[in-house]
Amino acid sequence: MPKDNSIKSVLIIGSGPIVIGQACEFDYSGSQAARSLREEGIEVILINSNPATIMTDSVTADHVYLLPLEKKSIRTILEKHKIDAVLPTMGGQTALNLAIECDKAGIWKKHGVRIIGVDIKAIETTEDRELFRKKMIELNVGVCKGATAKSMLEGKEIAQAIGFPLVIRPSYTLGGTGGGFVEKPEDFEKALGNGLHASPIHEVLVEQSILGWKEYELELLRDSAGNVIIICSIENFDPMGIHTGDSITVAPAMTLSDTAYQRMRDLAIKMMNGIGQFAGGCNVQFSLNPDTEDIIAIEINPRVSRSSALASKATGYPIAKIAAKLAIGYNLDELKNAITKTTSACFEPALDYVIVKIPRWNFDKFKGADRSLGLQMKSVGEVMGIGRNFQEALQKACQSLEIKRNGLGADGREVTDQAKILHSLKNPSWNRLFHVYDAFKLGIPFKTIQQLTKIDKWFLSQIEELILLEKEIQRHTLASISDELLLKAKQKGYADRQIAHLLRCLESEVHAKRHDLGIKRVYKMVDTCSAEFEAQTPYYYSTFGQETESVVTDRKKVVVLGSGPNRIGQGIEFDYSCVHGVLASKEAGYETIMINCNPETVSTDFDIADKLYFEPVFWEHIYDIILHEKPEGVIVQLGGQTALKLAEKLERYGIKILGTSFEALDLAEDRGRFSNLLKEQNIPYPKFGVIENAEQAIELARELGFPLLVRPSYVLGGQSMKIVINEEELEQHVVNILREMPDNQILLDHFLENAIEAEADAICDGENVYIIGIMEHIEPAGIHSGDSNAVLPPFDLSENVIDQIKRHTKAIAVALRTVGLLNIQFAIKDEIVYIIEANPRASRTVPFICKAYGEPYVNYATKVMLGEKKVTDFNFAPKLDGFAIKVPVFSFSKFPNVNKELGPEMKSTGEALYFIEDLQDDFFVKVYGERNLYLSK
Repeated sequence: MPKDNSIKSVLIIGSGPIVIGQACEFDYSGSQAARSLREEGIEVILINSNPATIMTDSVTADHVYLLPLEKKSIRTILEKHKIDAVLPTMGGQTALNLAIECDKAGIWKKHGVRIIGVDIKAIETTEDRELFRKKMIELNVGVCKGATAKSMLEGKEIAQAIGFPLVIRPSYTLGGTGGGFVEKPEDFEKALGNGLHASPIHEVLVEQSILGWKEYELELLRDSAGNVIIICSIENFDPMGIHTGDSITVAPAMTLSDTAYQRMRDLAIKMMNGIGQFAGGCNVQFSLNPDTEDIIAIEINPRVSRSSALASKATGYPIAKIAAKLAIGYNLDELKNAITKTTSACFEPALDYVIVKIPRWNFDKFKGADRSLGLQMKSVGEVMGIGRNFQEALQKACQSLEIKRNGLGADGREVTDQAKILHSLKNPSWNRLFHVYDAFKLGIPFKTIQQLTKIDKWFLSQIEELILLEKEIQRHTLASISDELLLKAKQKGYADRQIAHLLRCLESEVHAKRHDLGIKRVYKMVDTCSAEFEAQTPYYYSTFGQETESVVTDRKKVVVLGSGPNRIGQGIEFDYSCVHGVLASKEAGYETIMINCNPETVSTDFDIADKLYFEPVFWEHIYDIILHEKPEGVIVQLGGQTALKLAEKLERYGIKILGTSFEALDLAEDRGRFSNLLKEQNIPYPKFGVIENAEQAIELARELGFPLLVRPSYVLGGQSMKIVINEEELEQHVVNILREMPDNQILLDHFLENAIEAEADAICDGENVYIIGIMEHIEPAGIHSGDSNAVLPPFDLSENVIDQIKRHTKAIAVALRTVGLLNIQFAIKDEIVYIIEANPRASRTVPFICKAYGEPYVNYATKVMLGEKKVTDFNFAPKLDGFAIKVPVFSFSKFPNVNKELGPEMKSTGEALYFIEDLQDDFFVKVYGERNLYLSK
């Protein structure tokens, strides 16, 4: 069936602020769906309260509403626009729940809005655990033994009938909230109570535990004619028992027999057809008994999901884009594959490479958190590695994580404590993968490792092979290692740095030797069809082989370095900046090259930059791409601390940094040198001193006086910053920092108690400065800016204070010779403005200011970095009635044992934008009244 021409306008519902369990994968799918519908001439109206996303940018939709995701907001939009249909499948659970609420309230019916891409009955069937169970039994699809309970009594009766161990799964929750395994009867009552409270309808499924079985996912697409295709099979490296968002996953499935795959495929299609006849995407999760190959269905999600973002990047098949077109009536055979541009979208992708996704956690931000992994998702982001084999993809994924590892092993950081390793193998946490490697290295028997982890033997033998290879390499020196052995190590994903560690030499020496031998990276295309048809899309990954598929043009080029995995302190706001950096560079006539490894983001969509290299944001990979492409320069300002940290290497290797120089970047990062610059400029700053050990810290503390703010240099998100109030606390904290970051300069500031905090963002071209926004924090100084409610423009700063902020911002921007963006944080006490820090890069607040004022500031700043424009060339025209508030959002509910205490180290996972007309607004009054409540150290 061709497009339904009666649909002229579509409302897309976003997923709101980023929380653990619902992250920027929905920014990716929502953005892609909006672009897909606009290609068809459809007017797109979008609602989402998240200011950090590209999705809520004017480049994405015709009308963007940054409003809370609630019925009241939907009513407001429907009164302003004639909307034909709503697409709720692109915004995760939040969007689906809101669509159901509006349906029950009769809002869609009243305004004549059709729901497309899903049907409400399908959502209810899949989200209500009892309905799902009954439907599967009706379809003759295997499910766990179990029943649903709406009360403590019902739950206990079910548990008695089934027997332990058990699993509890609440209805209508996301990211496994409230779920868990119960091994013993004495733990059941508490777990059941948690589950009943977590479910919005206070209902849980109590079922038999299949802990240790293998877990798989299939991504499906179906059109209204009933054509179904399987986009991708995904296998979880970790067995059942760990939420799929916290599991290492591999595509395509590695250990699935062909007969089991065919059965799984048939079951998935039967399940999708069984829950409703909607056109769109669907994710099905299965479990397989490793001994009998019995398959049971775990769940089905009738929407795009975290896994569909991964599957899109893994295959190059744009699931959200096609799902949006199916939702407006197209059939699969009427659409083209976006990568080959010749084959039909009905063709199932085929992979001639391997994908490994590894989640990224941030437990260090939640002191006292339960770090064990289970049914409730706890990771804050993820990375993806692409290789010709599993080992290469695994090493590249490990290199992408940014956890101070050079890959899986071969970096001298392995654990050798046998008891600790054995405990970790049995009780999985974020580092179990590394401990599997350590176990093999220590000589723990294969059988023991397999029994404790229940990880498939094939995966374990792949890791064991790496240990054997390393032992072979260690017998050599750089001079004696054979070409074959060096090539083998590179083909298995080892970084030069890892090989250098094994050969006891320098990374640069390994790099030079392999280049002399012609062992160089080649770049292969992600083409969706195993090279069976010619692909048109420049989406590449590196490997070691014969020929490269990445053809270098003679156009002037710019590389934009991405921000790697999302984590607390560095989130989706940097992806927003990277996308705008790419678009602005294209406008300025450059060929744009994006390097990033985050599968959830818009920057890694294959049609944003002219060329996408899906590679670790890791020195060796970046350097090899630069040698291959020979760009004019590299933009490091837009990818957060990840990109910024590579500036020194780029400088050392003579690669041009576009925008602010490395010298200026380093001066701002080095707390001591920066404070000296302020002194020269006669700009106030808190009394400070720089120390290198705990002894010096105590001496300096006596001079400065407590309380003190302890701050290491070169960190993001306030990492390891702390307010200390006595010598004992100071000593402990300094020792901890130096253990984690040896040789780091530590700054001790006298902490200004009861000060007001403010910040400013600006664009500078080296001489001229334009301040794009000044924000006042509602919370006092001492709470990290990312965790504060920030009000734009300031709500009660005097003219005198605002004047000082403007003067200091302009003076610092010019003194640092900033070319591009700059963020400065201030503390205000007794009408004096003190400088806390300056960051000459894109900041968390830049997208917020762009959205609040309706101005494309990142576009302007990029053109300044490229030297194409001066600040004075732009006609700045910000528009804002009343005030905009950046509201931090926390995921403390995932860590019930952790207090909601806020201090200098950031803990929020996302943010919302909230507009108010005046300071009498109820929300503002409430937040202002609680401003001192959570301040801690």
